[in-house]
Amino acid sequence: MVDTTPWNTAVEDGEGRTGRAGGEGVDGGVGLTALLVAAARAIETHRHDSLVQDVYAEHFVLAAPACAGWPVRVQEAPDGDANPLWGRFARYFGLRTRVLDDFLLRSVHTGGARQVVLLGAGLDSRAFRLDWPPGCVIFEIDRKEVLAFKHTVLDGLPATPTAARVPVPVDLRADWAGALTDAGFDAAAPSVWLAEGLLFYLTAAAETYLIDTVDRLSAPGSALAFEVKLDKDLLEYRDSPLYTSTAQQIGIDLLSLFDRGTRPDSAGHLAGKGWSTSVRTPFDFTRHHGRGPSPEQNDALAGNRWVFADSPRP
Repeated sequence: MVDTTPWNTAVEDGEGRTGRAGGEGVDGGVGLTALLVAAARAIETHRHDSLVQDVYAEHFVLAAPACAGWPVRVQEAPDGDANPLWGRFARYFGLRTRVLDDFLLRSVHTGGARQVVLLGAGLDSRAFRLDWPPGCVIFEIDRKEVLAFKHTVLDGLPATPTAARVPVPVDLRADWAGALTDAGFDAAAPSVWLAEGLLFYLTAAAETYLIDTVDRLSAPGSALAFEVKLDKDLLEYRDSPLYTSTAQQIGIDLLSLFDRGTRPDSAGHLAGKGWSTSVRTPFDFTRHHGRGPSPEQNDALAGNRWVFADSPRP
């Protein structure tokens, strides 16, 4: 099996710290970015023109000592909506959440799949806030420390899943496919897969292994969405407002967490296996929804792509 250590070690080792709500695994490294995205969803939820409603997001932020003082409303951020991190970047995450929500719901409501697999689920709350059709099962794969923090927070809230929810506490360095099958996943039935904000942190070999595993476990009628960056020198954007504001305001140096090796063409790889793929920019959806980030100079979002794929039909 491909060793994904460079990603998983950074993601969830927690740097030896434990938060108030059992937060080991979310208060250091890439794990801290799960809280960043939760804060962005909370900010989006409180906007008057929000694309997403996630009433659980702010509770994750408030429960973790590592993000004490972070805003959960844009009015709480310095300079408000003009803040590159809590304004533009938060709008990006809000838009991404909405687009991927729509993808998942479209796949189960019109495509007929009833299995949804969230790879590196983190603090995702889709099992609780989306309108799933009867018979849906949501598998959430992540390390046990992250899921434990998530459960502790949700157990303190009036939170009820809207579909059958199956946490799969497994490290992606281990046999996550076997753990998923043991949890009840049926590879003979169509499934919908989501790798949101995940592949940036994987080595090229680990990304290819993940994509190949999804392909192997996907019956006809399955679908997959994931996010990638174009293969280029990310250090060109080191002084972009998104990266500098994230480092200065909350101490997360995103570029130190991203794998900067040559990236695989995962969309093309899937197409070669017979999947139909569509590659879009976030700005495509900004135009569609009438709000979200627009291109700017020295733009750290310029290389981001959202990929949507449908498995081969029999």
